Amino acid sequence: MTDPVVTRFAPSPTGYLHIGGARTALFNWLYARGRGGKFLLRIEDTDRERSTPEATAAILKGMEWLGLDHDGDVVSQAAGAERHAEVAHQLLAEGKAYKCFSTQEEIQAFREAARAEGKSTLFRSPWRDADPATHPDAPYAIRIKAPQDGETVIRDKVQGDVTIRNDQLDDMILLRSDGTPVYMLAVVVDDHDMGVTHVIRGDDHLNNAARQMLIYQAMGWDVPVWAHIPLIHGPDGKKLSKRHGALGVDEYQKMGYPAAGMRNYLARLGWSHGDDEFFTDAQAQAWFDLDGIGKSPARFDFKKLENLCGQHIAASDDAALLHELQAFLAATDQPALSDARSDLMGKAMYCLKERAKTFPELLEKAQFVLADRPIRPDEKAAAQLDDVSRGILKELTPHLQNASWTRDALEAVANEFAESKNTKFGKLAGPLRAALAGRSATPSVFDMMLVLGREETLARLTDAAG
Repeated sequence: MTDPVVTRFAPSPTGYLHIGGARTALFNWLYARGRGGKFLLRIEDTDRERSTPEATAAILKGMEWLGLDHDGDVVSQAAGAERHAEVAHQLLAEGKAYKCFSTQEEIQAFREAARAEGKSTLFRSPWRDADPATHPDAPYAIRIKAPQDGETVIRDKVQGDVTIRNDQLDDMILLRSDGTPVYMLAVVVDDHDMGVTHVIRGDDHLNNAARQMLIYQAMGWDVPVWAHIPLIHGPDGKKLSKRHGALGVDEYQKMGYPAAGMRNYLARLGWSHGDDEFFTDAQAQAWFDLDGIGKSPARFDFKKLENLCGQHIAASDDAALLHELQAFLAATDQPALSDARSDLMGKAMYCLKERAKTFPELLEKAQFVLADRPIRPDEKAAAQLDDVSRGILKELTPHLQNASWTRDALEAVANEFAESKNTKFGKLAGPLRAALAGRSATPSVFDMMLVLGREETLARLTDAAG
């Protein structure tokens, strides 16, 4: 029986949850959830100056909005400093690491001299094989003894086998002279202690894998499965940055994209399953595999995102959509829907969610539900309400008063009335939209009537007829 899959997402809390980080989290979540494994969350807060509780909260909030639930408690990397140091001292005791007394100034001077001579700036510590009897009574860093010949092969599920010559690897510092562990050591110890089996992360970490493998091998630990995924680029093929638009997932929530559409789009960003574009979470979890990840950077495309979000809004359960709409209003500091409005929105959802790609578009279509009498038409709609139109609405109202309030009956009354005026119903639609919604782009007139009910519909028509 194979060991259960354990993946992790390990962001640094120095800002919001970046769109690239969100996709990395999603890939880890999909891989674990699709195999009945565990998805863990670790906050890499060892950079005490740049890490903030606010940033940690923003990351957790972004994960929550995206629906990426993690197993167990959130792990703080900084809290494990003693354990990380313990591993460095163990390697020192076993002769797999050594004390290095070289100062920052000495290392800097060596590098500058090497650069001037056109030689490699890879620092080779003179303390690697020094006799302990020659050790001064001074602060020291602990460095790992890296192999000096041969090759290290990173077997990567996305990039294939990546070979690095060992003479390109330095004796990496594990513990600084002030006794604090470096990030590279902390990552390996945490991943091992947390039982992580698959490390799925951005390919900007690919070179780190070779150096991290030194620690795994020196400790006799199993090396995880590596999968280094290409970064996300903007539509122009350059690395995604602020100039391309929103970078934090919180901004996408505030723009009104539904979380399911965002998950679907991010999953397709650099991963594919045949020609499938639109899919559910259950399908994504069942299909997602490391083999489907492409080697080249994915390009972010707002049109595709909007298209998928529109499909997800249309396919959503009405109650779930209403719940997410309320969350969108809260995220954008807009007043929540009252119970009465919420009920009406729920009733109207069937005629609102087709062709709305975002929540602001959905709310625009729902204006007829959200507006209070008297309805104030916008400029375009007001143009539909001239004296002739008002007269027609006044005449139509009594006909509707006695109609049974079903779609067929309302359509029949409206069409008969239009015929009696030697016109088509299409000519009445504009003034009716203006009267019922104050807008010229709305759901069907009959859908609005059914949602609003007889009393409210007639009251709005009476108001508009003047």
